[in-house]
Amino acid sequence: MSKLGGLVREAAASARSQAVASVLTILMIAGMVLTVMLTTGRTVAAEQDVLQSIDDVGTRTIMIRAEDEAGVTSDVLQRIENIDGIQWSAAFSTAVDATNTLVPDGAKVAVRYAYGDHLTSLGVPTHTAVPGQLAYASPLALERFGLPDAAGAITVTGGQTFGVGGTLTTPGFLGGFEPLALIPQPEYTGDETVNIITVIADSPESVGPVSDAVLSVLAASDPSRLTLQTSEQLANLRGLIESQLGSFSRGLVLVLLALTGALVAVILYGLVMMRRKDFGRRRALGATRGFIITLLLTQTALLALAGILVGNTTATIALAATGSPHPGAAFTAAVSLLALGTALLAALAPAIAASRREPIRELRVP
Repeated sequence: MSKLGGLVREAAASARSQAVASVLTILMIAGMVLTVMLTTGRTVAAEQDVLQSIDDVGTRTIMIRAEDEAGVTSDVLQRIENIDGIQWSAAFSTAVDATNTLVPDGAKVAVRYAYGDHLTSLGVPTHTAVPGQLAYASPLALERFGLPDAAGAITVTGGQTFGVGGTLTTPGFLGGFEPLALIPQPEYTGDETVNIITVIADSPESVGPVSDAVLSVLAASDPSRLTLQTSEQLANLRGLIESQLGSFSRGLVLVLLALTGALVAVILYGLVMMRRKDFGRRRALGATRGFIITLLLTQTALLALAGILVGNTTATIALAATGSPHPGAAFTAAVSLLALGTALLAALAPAIAASRREPIRELRVP
């Protein structure tokens, strides 16, 4: 540890002794980081916003509508659970009308029986005192029922009454069901007829394969009564946008890295030539070639870290001042590592050149 500390102190002293060149190196690294953050960083942030907007409308949604004659029952959920690449799944019955129990002539709202183990994400509790006897509704549905406080009861066509258990959170992929009202059936037998099966794939790319897998396990008695709706086209569009924006961002970063690396190499090579007698003396006093290389690389790393700090700080302030989105910690860390790696790679050739200075030749009196 003491040797490392001594090396860092000597590298820092060497950087201070060449103040002008050190400042130029710091400014170049800072300029590169700042430029990447304000150009590619903005592009990445915009890409993230665009992709998030696409994702919000359901690039991973698979919805299968089955008529009663299709013969699809709730036991299909057990088979779906064995398919890889699925994040969420549930099944719903056909819609039945329901009204506020105290206002039988009031507004009617479509209610569906819901089956599956993933309903908790909608706001349905895992356990209730009366399983299968409570209804849950979105704020819009509760308003239609005249029960804005989620307290009361509803009566469905046929006369069965259900207490209102709470408020639902309607995700984007169920937005077409609004006003949404569900009657969860946690203790279903598997024989209940279901008319809508909704599946969310793990990624947009897996929508196609997952759709095929889900269709293969439906066990429908009449497949012609099935209708498949997926977001595969939207998922393909998402992939195309991500690819195009990503290619532009990578190209710009590579150009900036190459330019900065070349300038750093030129400056450091100039430093080596200016200090060639110093390196010759070090070699004469017993310094190894490896030590000279390590010393110069350490000096470059210190200057690069200072430049990265200055560049990232300035970029963060500039983005905040202009109201632009920040690309995030992961992108910032990646740019910082690339900047550090570029500086060290650019310093390697000058460091090797410095380590090869011959003591006798450099110390010869002219």
